[in-house]
Amino acid sequence: MSFPNTGQTQFTPRNMVLGVQFLFVAFGATVLVPLLVGIDPSVALFTAGVGTLLFHLITKGMVPVFLGSSFAFIAPIIESTRLYGLPGTFSGIIAVGLVYALVSGLIKLRGITFVERLFPATVVGPVIMIIGLSLASVAVNMAKTNWIIAAASLLAAIVVVVFTKGIIKLIPIFIGIIVGYLAGLALGVVDFTPIKEAAWIGLPKFTTPEFSWGAIIYMIPVAIAPIIEHVGDMYAIGGVADKNFIEKPGLHRTLLGDGIATSLAGFFGGVPNTTYSEVTGAISLTKVTNPFILRISAVTAIVFSLIGKVSGFLKTIPQAVLGGIMLLLFGLIASIGIKTLIDSRTDISLIRNQVIVSIVLTVGIGGAVISWGNFSLAGIGLAAVVGIILNLILPGESKEVQTQKK
Repeated sequence: MSFPNTGQTQFTPRNMVLGVQFLFVAFGATVLVPLLVGIDPSVALFTAGVGTLLFHLITKGMVPVFLGSSFAFIAPIIESTRLYGLPGTFSGIIAVGLVYALVSGLIKLRGITFVERLFPATVVGPVIMIIGLSLASVAVNMAKTNWIIAAASLLAAIVVVVFTKGIIKLIPIFIGIIVGYLAGLALGVVDFTPIKEAAWIGLPKFTTPEFSWGAIIYMIPVAIAPIIEHVGDMYAIGGVADKNFIEKPGLHRTLLGDGIATSLAGFFGGVPNTTYSEVTGAISLTKVTNPFILRISAVTAIVFSLIGKVSGFLKTIPQAVLGGIMLLLFGLIASIGIKTLIDSRTDISLIRNQVIVSIVLTVGIGGAVISWGNFSLAGIGLAAVVGIILNLILPGESKEVQTQKK
């Protein structure tokens, strides 16, 4: 298995600039997730770069995709770390990647229909909402450390999302962090010690995972929403590139590539990876669909991860800056869950759908926990399992997620 050898696969100055540009689009979101969950951001850059290269290898170099840190796992990683420790949580992340691989095999054998039936909109929608809403208090607590800085970050991100056009509109998180950081500098609350102490060149601070059944059981159900999101992203990038990536190289290959990259991240002590919609948007804007360009982005991410000063700089970002961004980010994630129900034309007036959505939300947000022995299932994972069971046992059918509209 190898990348295709064409005239477009060259490290020309133009290709280098384009590759760095796409990393710039994904950079803010990629490093934000590890900063929020207490992981060295340079590890996330390293695993995003290596994971992207693996994805391209598995998908025969056909799909113009960059893999970055997945926001869907922020709340589960924080809670799993509290319950089982960070090294144990990484074993759960490895297991999530293996779930992707398992579903990939099932798709190859039976097609995508069974996934759509098992995870209809009435399950996926509220699960996505929980992913956003479950950390609302964390966002507020971080923002209130300095409301002026948090407000500057938040307002900058909102302005970019609502009022700008072109490439700037694709990087609201990045712009919000820059404005918040400048506000922190103006108020004199930025500590430059991490930059001074960091070496210029050095390996990221990798963490060895520790096997934990509890963390594995807790994390596995969280894979539901990202798997559905992956399907939508493949339709989206296929539409941009005017190719059917669901058929060739095949959804089973793209999902396997995503899964292997996520397991790799867990082995190195990084966060799960996912295909980045920001990059898809940038590709749509620039009309650059050459997958080789995204491989340049991946190599650049690896190089950045080896520059210690980059990691040191990221650690100087005030907590309030991240809190301000999170106020918008987690609300937007929740709104995507609502949009999923609307786009899929889910009839919420049906009592069956009301029951599924309401119970999934209350279980996920209310802190319900089911324990047996040393194992427990709670939060997003428990809510997802409950939603799947209710969908299977209640009379009637739910509409499938309309991934083509993503």
